[in-house]
Amino acid sequence: MTTETELISQLQAKGNKDAAFRELITQYKERLYWHIRSIVKSHDDADDVLQNTFIKVYKSIDGFKGDSKLYSWLYRIATNEAITLINKNAKRLQITNEEAKDLAINNMESDVYFEGDAIQLKLQKAIATLPEKQQLVFNMKYFQDIKYKDMSEILDTSEGALKASYHIATKKIEAYLTNN
Repeated sequence: MTTETELISQLQAKGNKDAAFRELITQYKERLYWHIRSIVKSHDDADDVLQNTFIKVYKSIDGFKGDSKLYSWLYRIATNEAITLINKNAKRLQITNEEAKDLAINNMESDVYFEGDAIQLKLQKAIATLPEKQQLVFNMKYFQDIKYKDMSEILDTSEGALKASYHIATKKIEAYLTNN
């Protein structure tokens, strides 16, 4: 397995870029897929966003300066692409972003790729009631166990604010699950 620094060098070198890009995809596709899926909910949408993410990375890797970890940069692009897809879907359907997220949650029950049970579906509905930032923080911490330091780079927010968002999100989810 190639180190992050070596991978970045290979990605930015002209001769080896395609092989290095295949390595990048191998290393990150599964983690990025599940991160995206936690935002967009649908398998098909997650696949589309993942593909768009890697296209954007391929086109802009030469501009990567190394100010953050490659991992953080990839997650930031994936997060932005997922949010863009939600916004596009909402605009196309002429509904609010919240309504688009509710629709995605409701469609999870018929999604052949959703393997959760009624409790997991209820948890997803509870998460969907949170504001966007709290959803992102909760999903990244609870499901993906991303450290606050890394989350801070990905979401460009202080660690303290992220901890507070996670705490508030968990309280809201507990309240939702208790009352529903």
